[in-house]
Amino acid sequence: MKLICSQTELNAQLSLVNRVVPSRPSNPVLANILFEANADQQQVKMTGFDLSIGVQTSFKAQIDSGGIITLPAKLLSDIVSRLPDGDITLDDEGGEQLVTITAASGRYQVRGLSAVDYPDLPTVGEGDVASLPVDILAEGLHGSLFASSSDETKQVLTGVHITSEADGLEFAATDGHRLAVVKTVSDENAGQAAEFDVTVPGKALRELERMLQSNPATEAIALQFDQGQLVVEWEGKRLTSRLLEGQYPNYRQLIPQQFARQMTIERRLLVGALERISVLADQKNGIVKMAVSDSTREVVLTVDAPDVGSGKEAVPAQVTGEDLEIAFNVRYLLEGLKALTTTEVQMQFNNPTSPAIVTPLGGLKMTYLVMPVQIRS
Repeated sequence: MKLICSQTELNAQLSLVNRVVPSRPSNPVLANILFEANADQQQVKMTGFDLSIGVQTSFKAQIDSGGIITLPAKLLSDIVSRLPDGDITLDDEGGEQLVTITAASGRYQVRGLSAVDYPDLPTVGEGDVASLPVDILAEGLHGSLFASSSDETKQVLTGVHITSEADGLEFAATDGHRLAVVKTVSDENAGQAAEFDVTVPGKALRELERMLQSNPATEAIALQFDQGQLVVEWEGKRLTSRLLEGQYPNYRQLIPQQFARQMTIERRLLVGALERISVLADQKNGIVKMAVSDSTREVVLTVDAPDVGSGKEAVPAQVTGEDLEIAFNVRYLLEGLKALTTTEVQMQFNNPTSPAIVTPLGGLKMTYLVMPVQIRS
């Protein structure tokens, strides 16, 4: 195998694949990246796999002779990332498991392992297929992923539940304290025909989100589900992931349908006030009190952290209903508000112990439910 490619391209592709390579693999070959050079297509394909999530990417290069080998992911990335801009030559010198990396600044040798023992990425046979515009998928991920749980003991909650509907997809994520639901509308010409109801690990979707951000797709993205696996493919990129097992909570029944109070407020003003007051809130328990008043047409945020200090912010708002004082985890409020992009948002309440709902005015169809914190008077 011998090929020539740019340092910038190789480094960018390695950064995508390297993220799923396990630091403590069950099999030594999984600490490596599978490197395939195809002389006929003048293309390099790289694969990383931890037996749960797999990432495969490809790019064009000048390939003098093809070949396949696995190379240590961290070592290769550390070397390539430090090389200067310009062309890099990779040569395994006649099929030996030793690759020579030559750049303008110097020459390095890295010992690899045979590709024989590297496991194949899962494939999907006759599974359900959905074709999605990249902006639809990005909207769903951005508006839901942040609300998934990081607690591995509640494994099904560490994922995002994705359901196909007649006019698009619904993304839902909850950690038991808050819930984010995003409904995306598909283009009539997108060709989405599959029906599915699956829970995808948050880790896999975060990698997908990063891949889409660093390599924006210009064509529709294909999602396939079958036999407990997800396969996502677009423009020479591929991500595979196992699906999470278990019954996802019936989250729709958690969303109240009627409210006694509501307010409309400028999102950026509320985010700014919460960010300032969170400096004190984080000193104690992360709790901020919110007083909503129709008479003063404002929402007042307060934090009282004994032995540290206190803070108070007032933000103009359009309020209907009786006055209310309610408390929230400030991080939960901020993360939900930052997932929205509209100028104004609406918050709806019933009482200090029931869920509050945040929705955007216009734009994305998103519902964000956050449970209040009960505090002693």
